Amino acid sequence: MNKSESIVEISKAMAKFQAEVKQPFKDANNPFFKSKYVPLESVVESITSIAPQHGISFVQWASNDDTGRVGVSTMIMHTSGEYIEFDPVYMNADKNTAQGAGALISYLKRYSLSAVFGITSDQDDDGNHASGNTNKPKQSPKAKPEQIKDLQDKIKQAVEIGGDDATEQKVMQWLKISDYDTVTEAQINPMIKRLNDLISSKRGAK
Repeated sequence: MNKSESIVEISKAMAKFQAEVKQPFKDANNPFFKSKYVPLESVVESITSIAPQHGISFVQWASNDDTGRVGVSTMIMHTSGEYIEFDPVYMNADKNTAQGAGALISYLKRYSLSAVFGITSDQDDDGNHASGNTNKPKQSPKAKPEQIKDLQDKIKQAVEIGGDDATEQKVMQWLKISDYDTVTEAQINPMIKRLNDLISSKRGAK
């Protein structure tokens, strides 16, 4: 993350923004997972209806990394000249076409904007924070390569039985994964269990 030497004013402005912003409705359907999410245009509208009043604006741009993954970077700016540039989020496009890259860029824009501005653009996290434990958990180490491979294999199985609407990107979105590199050891087993349950339910429905 890059930022201006001072972020005092932009921090004050973001605090005011977060106190006033209204969470948008989840009115777009994900047919594969039978869930709802907030489309990009609604996320942007929710932000731009409040942010300019506090001198906040943002820009986003697409890029590629050395492995060919598509990425989106996000920068928020303040009229004081202060700024915060967030690290890009990278993913592999489901299809190596202009349409595939375009769809992924739209998803990454929504994902990044929602994270930066505190917009709840997806369904709840299935109660992962419902225990009421307010103590900061210990940071879990990153998942081992063999664990990531197991996860990728399960995702491929889910895609194979999911029909025409199923893609790796959608499964990763359902699991709330933006990048395999960010998955921790603590997350692997619950994710694989969710995938196993999904695969079993899909097979049982056939």
